[in-house]
Amino acid sequence: MIFGGCDVGSLTGKAVILEDENIRSTHLMLSTPIPQKTARLVMDEALKKANLKLEDIDYIVGTGYGRIKIEFAKTNISEISCHGKGAHWLIPTVRTVIDVGGQDTKVISLNDQGEVIDFLMNDKCAAGTGKFLEQAAKTLDLELEKMGSKALRSENPCKITSQCSVFADSEIISLLAENEDIADIAAGVHKSIGSRLITLVKRIGVRRDIAITGGVAKNLALVKFLEEELGEIKRMPADPQLVGAIGAALFARDKLKA
Repeated sequence: MIFGGCDVGSLTGKAVILEDENIRSTHLMLSTPIPQKTARLVMDEALKKANLKLEDIDYIVGTGYGRIKIEFAKTNISEISCHGKGAHWLIPTVRTVIDVGGQDTKVISLNDQGEVIDFLMNDKCAAGTGKFLEQAAKTLDLELEKMGSKALRSENPCKITSQCSVFADSEIISLLAENEDIADIAAGVHKSIGSRLITLVKRIGVRRDIAITGGVAKNLALVKFLEEELGEIKRMPADPQLVGAIGAALFARDKLKA
């Protein structure tokens, strides 16, 4: 049987086609301003890669901030549950999932079956989210994909102390005006984000194994700074940005088999 998961986030749209226990196809794209359009475009591309039509999918679950706008999904499930289920399916030993999204950050605690037993979310400010990292890259005139490698070259990270993303951006501008090294500023940005994530993890309780999902999981500097405080963080065997969509597809499988 064939199942689909569609994750419409604030920055990216993701779709996964699951055939029984195997991933048949995936697609990831930048989100459009219209969630319905993002959902349709990303799912159409995943279907094209699998040589399938929408009517060939037995059940589709939507997730992400735009989940209620996914018109072809039979139901929708929160991204917290989907990231937990997807992460546990990919790495069964995972008990703590750090998900850095575009608009918020979540730390999810799982039981042995991959079910959510607790979670904490930082959604009151962009500081500590992917959006903040994106804005910092623009201020530093760096490509987002190169922020991490630049930060890893730092020998003396700057301190970014503001808890507000707007004031933190002003700090970055001031550091540039003071001719601080770009690598040191980039490292300071990563340490600032990392400290917020570490606070959330410690509040919910450190339970191993730990994994990180979302696009920020590809940022080696942030992962390094987190590991300095939390110990080893498991790397996903699949694209970490797809974990929520994978979880949605797994829920679709379970819904149909129930």
